Amino acid sequence: MPHRLMCITAHPDDESGAFGGALLMANAAGVETTVICLTEGQAASNRGQAATDEELAQLRRAEFAAAGQVLGTSRGEVLHYPDGQLAEQNFVELVGILVERIRRWRPQVVLTFGAEGGVNLHRDHTTICLAATAAFHWAGRSSAYPEQFAKGLQPYWPQKLYYSATPFLLTRNEEEKSRTASTPHSIRLELGKYADSKFEAFRQHATQAALLEKALEIWQETMDCEYYLLVAAHGFHSVGEDNSLFQGVVED
Repeated sequence: MPHRLMCITAHPDDESGAFGGALLMANAAGVETTVICLTEGQAASNRGQAATDEELAQLRRAEFAAAGQVLGTSRGEVLHYPDGQLAEQNFVELVGILVERIRRWRPQVVLTFGAEGGVNLHRDHTTICLAATAAFHWAGRSSAYPEQFAKGLQPYWPQKLYYSATPFLLTRNEEEKSRTASTPHSIRLELGKYADSKFEAFRQHATQAALLEKALEIWQETMDCEYYLLVAAHGFHSVGEDNSLFQGVVED
């Protein structure tokens, strides 16, 4: 059975901009990759040709699927939570949705945002971090969401949890940027030939072209690498001993 990775995000384009390199490299290594995106991104400032939120949601779902083709993801799912309002949702319910996906697809490794909120300090990204972290730890506990077992699911313990560590911030508030405590990194992925494919995956999100243009100059300086922090793993060891996303993972 192949290794399995799950990436938990908030908006279409997160999977490409923040995690695209890791997803590409995992796919090339024969890893089964799943992306769970909680919103359709319908509240985005950049809207392409969409006249309504519903039209934008449809466009962004299609863009997510196109990017997934470039990234080689095994499966991708866009849910219908309200963009920009994840922090106002029922937290236990939100975690349960993610626990259900973890139990269903059984990833050994889970990737999500750091708690600062990623490159733009988005509250949705912070909420995803908190919910994904709880889901990572609760999915294996039989006391958590036992109603899911009636669907044929079983408790499942993922083995490693990583936060994305952004090497730069894009915010309008310079004081906020200078004072923000961001996620450090314990591992660096050298993307090599996959950097161009990551860029191509992000280009599939045509409604967000203005965002890409704004970030391009900074992004080009950092796009050869992705950075992650190991925040949970089976056993007790130093993060300095961790050299790859699947190091130490046991097949199950």
